Order: sequence, then structure tokens, then C-alpha cells
Amino acid sequence: MDMGVSVFFPAYNDAPSLPGLLEKAFKTLESVTSDYEVIVVNDGSGDNTGVVLVELQARYGERLRVVTHEQNRGYGGALRSGFAAATKDLVFYTDGDAQYDPGEVAGLMRLLRPAVGLVNGYKLQRHDPWHRVALGKIYNRVARVMFGIRIRDIDCDFRLIRRELVEDLRLESTSGTICLELVKKIELSGCEVAEVGVHHYPRLHGTSQFFRWHSLLTTLRQFMRLYWQLVVVHGTGRVVERVLCAFHLSA
Repeated sequence: MDMGVSVFFPAYNDAPSLPGLLEKAFKTLESVTSDYEVIVVNDGSGDNTGVVLVELQARYGERLRVVTHEQNRGYGGALRSGFAAATKDLVFYTDGDAQYDPGEVAGLMRLLRPAVGLVNGYKLQRHDPWHRVALGKIYNRVARVMFGIRIRDIDCDFRLIRRELVEDLRLESTSGTICLELVKKIELSGCEVAEVGVHHYPRLHGTSQFFRWHSLLTTLRQFMRLYWQLVVVHGTGRVVERVLCAFHLSA
């Protein structure tokens, strides 16, 4: 592959999963490109994630960079830092909890064509507790309907994106709604989107950040703000634009 690839992992209390995750990522990248970098965003972890990352940097050298948040900024904040730190033509990210296999990034790269701005994974089968599976299905269905999103799995955090496209999106979310903001803005950009099924594995370490009252309330507020910005305001603007265009043509 001629294009460089930045791979990053947002990590929050993911010390046990990071060594194996990064080992698989480096092996995969070495097989598909010579121009790559790996970044871990340590989002204010309270465990020994920082210590583990120092050890991993000693092992992998300058190929591994670490971005450290002294305080937790939320999932959206971690993703925004990862995108900002990436320097290569393509950016791939997945979570630091090892519920996805970074080895499957090669399958995403095979679907990249000149007109494609995003290759998005979708979970072949979700391996989470039943309540998370149920709530995830409801959230995905509601978000797709309300925002008119075509991508089938908004919350599959296994994505390959052109960096220049991400830079133009100006992402604002700090919560998990950043996934919704990301895919909606990419679809509004007019670029093509490809999708591929990926495997999802049970969480072996730690707990999800999502199911906390503060996180839920923040997510709800940002969800409604995004609806106002990307659906109501954007839709009104499109209507006004069409009216002005019709008036101009009839003049």
C-alpha cells in the first residue's frame, strides 16, 4: 500500500489488554504497509495504563506514540485527540479494550477506493451482556431513523478514514455521540462509504464508561444538540437553498 496509515487506540483503564492488542496491530501493519504509526490515547486512566505504555514504548520505539490526558475527557475527547495526533494519509481506530481484532484492518484496506472516504465495520455478532446488546440495538435504530444515517452499525468502533476528511469535519462531541457525529458528517460530505463485517469479542478486562449517570446525561444532551445542528438546522438550510435556486432560475 502506498498510503501511510495512522492507527490509534483510545484507552481508559485498559492496561491488561494493551500489550496483546498492540502486538497484533504491529504485526498486521508490518504486513500491509511500511509507512505506519501507532498511537495510544491514555484518557486519564486510574490503573497502571501509563506504566504499561512506558514499557511498550521501550519495546516498539518511535513507532509507538502516547497521548496522555491527565484527566478523563470522555470517549469523544479521546477520539478527537487521536485524530489530531495522526499524521498519515489514512486513520484507523478501534478501542483499547480488545473487543475488536486489529488484525482485521487489512480487510478494511482492501475496500478502499479513490471515491471512498470511510470504510466502516459492522459487528457480525455482538458479545456483550444482554442489556448492552438490547440498548445498543435500540440506540442504533433510533439514531439511524432520526438522523437518516445509512451506515448499518453506528457504534462499531472499527473504522478506516481518510485523514483529510476528518480534518474537515470539525468534530465537537466529547461523549460516545462522537460516533454519531462522525458518521453523519461523513455521509453529508458526499463521499462514498464501504462496509465490512468484523468480529466482536467479550470484554475480558475493565468496565464500560457508558453506563454511568454522568455519561448518560452528557450523551443525551449532545445527542439532542447534534439532532438540532445536523438535521433541523442543516435541513432548513437545504430547503432555503432550494427555494433561492428556484427563484433564481425563474427570474
